[in-house]
Amino acid sequence: MQAPSPQPTSLRVRKRVWTDAARILSTVCNPFLTSLVLFVILADVRSSGTADFWVLAFNSVFFTSIAPMLFIFYLYATDRISDLDMSIRTERERVFIAFVVFYALGALDLWLIHAPAIMTASMAGYAASALVVQWITRYWKISTHALGITAPLVALTVLFGEKPVPFYALIPLVGWSRVYLRAHTLLQVVAGTLLALGTTLLFFRVFHLV
Repeated sequence: MQAPSPQPTSLRVRKRVWTDAARILSTVCNPFLTSLVLFVILADVRSSGTADFWVLAFNSVFFTSIAPMLFIFYLYATDRISDLDMSIRTERERVFIAFVVFYALGALDLWLIHAPAIMTASMAGYAASALVVQWITRYWKISTHALGITAPLVALTVLFGEKPVPFYALIPLVGWSRVYLRAHTLLQVVAGTLLALGTTLLFFRVFHLV
């Protein structure tokens, strides 16, 4: 007599998988990494040759990614901040003072080496955003991940037109990851997005790019 076939097991998604997905998305779209990608693209598009590309890339990436990340790792290694995400609001306030300095020096550096206007404007936008975030952080924990994914997309849209538009799906996805991980509220994510949009367009208008 043939044994009865086993009942099919219903497909279940582990609850943990959503947490893992949110963490991966949050890590990949870290503001330091998204700014690095932005300035490498801008340097590639606007450079006149290989040597010019490396000069532009280094002089921008150093101030937006390399120096800030090394500074964060130093603070974490010496137990001055509790984690690499600076989850405690009072820690973020002090750290963002340094970020303002990094970005402002980066904008000055790009201006002095006569970098393309879109690169200087983007760096100035980062400096202004960091200054606003530093002030807001005294009272509220605005989402820098939302800011960090929105600003590059706006800059690339100015540069390439409609081509980057499909990547705008990353904005709500990154926002979801930060809310799901309970790192921010929805309002804090929206505020970070609007701040990036406002400061980027402001400095692009100052530099006559829009």
